[in-house]
Amino acid sequence: MRLDVDWTRCDGHGLCALLLSENIVEDVDGYPILIGSDVAPQTLRHARRAVATCPALALRLEGDASARS
Repeated sequence: MRLDVDWTRCDGHGLCALLLSENIVEDVDGYPILIGSDVAPQTLRHARRAVATCPALALRLEGDASARS
């Protein structure tokens, strides 16, 4: 699974970095910086939660049939 950010939608809320700190950190304005776009199997549950919680629907988990696009 790979994380992807739709930059046209992202508003820099920072929730994804809080929920998935293994793959995402915030810049000074709250926008996500992907540390690694590949999601490890042990953090997949957290990645799905971060995708589902994004208020701007800007975060996607590619290759995951159970996550929204």
